[in-house]
Amino acid sequence: MRRSAVPALLGILAVALVAVLAFALTRSPDDQKNKQRLDAQVESGIPVRAPGADLALQPLAGGAKKTLGQFRGKVVVLNFWGSWCTPCKDEAPLLERYHKKLEAAGVGTVLGVTHVDAPDDSRAFEKRHGLTYPSLQDPDQKMSQTYGASLMPETFVIDTQGRIHAIARTEVDQKFMDAALERAGVPAKVLSR
Repeated sequence: MRRSAVPALLGILAVALVAVLAFALTRSPDDQKNKQRLDAQVESGIPVRAPGADLALQPLAGGAKKTLGQFRGKVVVLNFWGSWCTPCKDEAPLLERYHKKLEAAGVGTVLGVTHVDAPDDSRAFEKRHGLTYPSLQDPDQKMSQTYGASLMPETFVIDTQGRIHAIARTEVDQKFMDAALERAGVPAKVLSR
């Protein structure tokens, strides 16, 4: 019995080591620089131009590639997520509620960007959680690197002129969403619906 446990234990340790290595490799110095720069500017109260506005990404639902710049004129809650991410599962219903409020008022949208996720897994996640907001695929991680996003979920609230007003590098809650969206110009009456 003891001999059969050793290979299983070694297998588990090998998987854990590969996971740690993969995480370390996805975090580049440029990611960290982008993260620090964006965070510092937004924390100081300076709305900063959202990077990657021209990066064309394939929608998860299919169709023509889209860019963040195409959403200019709307407030965008840019959310990086993965189907494997437990906090992403927890915040998905909240993001869907805010998407419906923003969409009904015609002032904005939630826009998801999948991170290190198989498209079939991402689509199953959307279906399981009843998500109607659009999501884009980021297979080469260019968009996530631009935002320094590596620990999911991460959320950026962007105003109608394409400037970031708030960043959450963790799961969002109602308090964060209300405050961030108001800073980005969404009327309080839209948020109270």
